Amino acid sequence: MLVHNPQKGRMETIVAEFTKDNTTWFSNYRSNHDISMITDIDGGILISEFDYSYPFFIYDVSRSDINFNQRKAKQLRRQYE
Repeated sequence: MLVHNPQKGRMETIVAEFTKDNTTWFSNYRSNHDISMITDIDGGILISEFDYSYPFFIYDVSRSDINFNQRKAKQLRRQYE
């Protein structure tokens, strides 16, 4: 899948597998820019929104680091915009 990598400042292609063991899905949203899911992948976290934008891949953070929290994931994503 194509993701935005803010540490590299570019788009890149990664292989991602979404399972109940590595992904937390959220069903609550007020806008399309709210977080739909967070996934642990390759030593980082993949943050996806409810819209059709590209997910953000952020190094050295896991779902447990942000307590599997939708709001904290959104704050983390904003830090890298």
